[in-house]
Amino acid sequence: MAQDIHFSQYNGSLLNLSPAMTGFFDGDYRFNGIFKKQWQAVPVPYSTVSMSAEGKINATTFKKNISYGLLFNHDKAGDALYTMNQIYFNAAYLHKLKSDSSLLMNIGLSFGYANNAFNYNKMTFDAQFDGLQYNPSSPTNENFYRTSLHYFDLNIGTTLKYIVHQKLYFIYSINLWHLNNPKVTYYANTSSRIDKKISNYFSLHYPIQQRLNLIPEVLLSFQGKYKEIIPGVQVSYLVNPLEDIYGRIGLFIRTKDALVFRLGLDYQLTSFGMSYDINTSKFVAATNSRGGFEIYLIHILKSKTFYLSKKKACPVFL
Repeated sequence: MAQDIHFSQYNGSLLNLSPAMTGFFDGDYRFNGIFKKQWQAVPVPYSTVSMSAEGKINATTFKKNISYGLLFNHDKAGDALYTMNQIYFNAAYLHKLKSDSSLLMNIGLSFGYANNAFNYNKMTFDAQFDGLQYNPSSPTNENFYRTSLHYFDLNIGTTLKYIVHQKLYFIYSINLWHLNNPKVTYYANTSSRIDKKISNYFSLHYPIQQRLNLIPEVLLSFQGKYKEIIPGVQVSYLVNPLEDIYGRIGLFIRTKDALVFRLGLDYQLTSFGMSYDINTSKFVAATNSRGGFEIYLIHILKSKTFYLSKKKACPVFL
């Protein structure tokens, strides 16, 4: 119900969640891919894929406080194969608000180029119905100024993380999208522009037991006269302490639209997740409650730090 792509697993596409998520991880590089297939019950399902890569500037002066990222989005929808391709360049700066690093602030900026297009030959119009049947050779009486367009886009965001202790922390992010109100029209007018969007994200990581963690999340997005609210909660369980393996299960709600079931697995520096939407909106008449399937993968590369003992090791334990 707005103009931007969106994922049910917003934690599985972090640069689409916030420009200030760029470089906001423990490691040197992060790679991310997510795929969504939506409304398979309708004749032409919608599909979305996103890929990103991030890194940190390894300079002594900045102490790796400056990060950069590259994001690519591809979306295809409907009978006319309406296609959107976006590529964004991200930059972020991390600032320690407390000397012990318990309170962190990351400020991010993304600048991108987008191309939107549709296949005119796949479309049909009322004027092509001659009173008895559809005649594809009849004129459409439509005059599109173009069938493809491009625009530049600018977004900013800020993310805060407060760490109470290793397993108890919360994250808040606020972002402003489409600062330049890009013009998107297939006719010769300048009034059709992408509305600015404000998004707020909140996540709490709360340990219930030694191996069990509760992770409530909520994403609130407001774009023009539309809004999207997705609250939910995940439960994370430490399956194998020696291998650092966590299993996750969660339930989320996209208000007035869908129920979202999530499953996930975290293995050291790799995260995997999948979800399925059950449609609850008025569109259920066409979808038969079948919504969208998503799957994502995140992998972090981190330099190993070697520990050199200052004392001579006891030969008994060698």
